[in-house]
Amino acid sequence: MNLESIINTAWEARTEISTKTTGEVRDAVNAVLAQLDAGTLRVAEKKNGAWDVNQWVKQAILLSFRLNDNALITGMDMHGQSAAWFDKVPLKFNGWGEEQFRQAGFRAVPGCFVRRGSFIDKNVVLMPSFINIGAYVGVGTMVDTWVTIGS
Repeated sequence: MNLESIINTAWEARTEISTKTTGEVRDAVNAVLAQLDAGTLRVAEKKNGAWDVNQWVKQAILLSFRLNDNALITGMDMHGQSAAWFDKVPLKFNGWGEEQFRQAGFRAVPGCFVRRGSFIDKNVVLMPSFINIGAYVGVGTMVDTWVTIGS
């Protein structure tokens, strides 16, 4: 399956794509999202000292919003309270246990929200933050978007 070709063709016909779309297009989009999640594919890459966007990968993410309906997502907010969201992108850690976190090799503190389809490398520390689909967080990075008034 040539993912780039399938995604480019689907993008041109995107008005015809919906939650009812099945087959090759859905399979290709899901394959792209899985590769983003695993870190084997990137939305943008540094080439010759400049950032180059892989448009077809970006388009696959956008097509996923047409393919997937909103669903209830439950969990805890950054204050440890039960919370619910209604979104098209599931959280990356949904269904993870201790073993998956140990294998992943990064630290995720309460209050970090990571969408599936993003990559978190080894030795990363995720403080309270939001990591969007398509993100690539490289080895040894600390992500902290908590801002205190007056700091």
